Amino acid sequence: SSRRSAGRVSEKPKRLLPLVTPENQHYWTGGAHGELRLLRCDACQHYVHPPSPVCPECLSRELSPARVSGRAELLTYTTNHQPWLPGFPPPYVVGIVAIAEQPSLRITTNIVNCAPDELRIGMPLRVCFEACDDVWLPLFEPEQA
Repeated sequence: SSRRSAGRVSEKPKRLLPLVTPENQHYWTGGAHGELRLLRCDACQHYVHPPSPVCPECLSRELSPARVSGRAELLTYTTNHQPWLPGFPPPYVVGIVAIAEQPSLRITTNIVNCAPDELRIGMPLRVCFEACDDVWLPLFEPEQA
């Protein structure tokens, strides 16, 4: 999380932040409450991510944010060894995870709190959050971390 001490911002690297809109605010701010929130169709209960105005399963326009468990499975990942962002040193892991409530729903995220060589496809993960300004980035870590 962001920390200030003696008027100084912590040495934590600055991430590129998403544009928060009324359509995606539930996703980018749910971490303030420790919740991973995704849109869910009120008609058929299908989770929709990224946010869309229409359910791809039943075409309903009645979608609302819903809390999910935050549990996921690691489907694939890559370890980045290149310094692409100033102040964001490698190595870091970019992964694709499948959400437990609906494995067809995938989230691209960073995998944290685990050495890259300890990651395994199929590894159970759980959400954790990193606060950056008014955005809470959903990251994933090994379930036993």
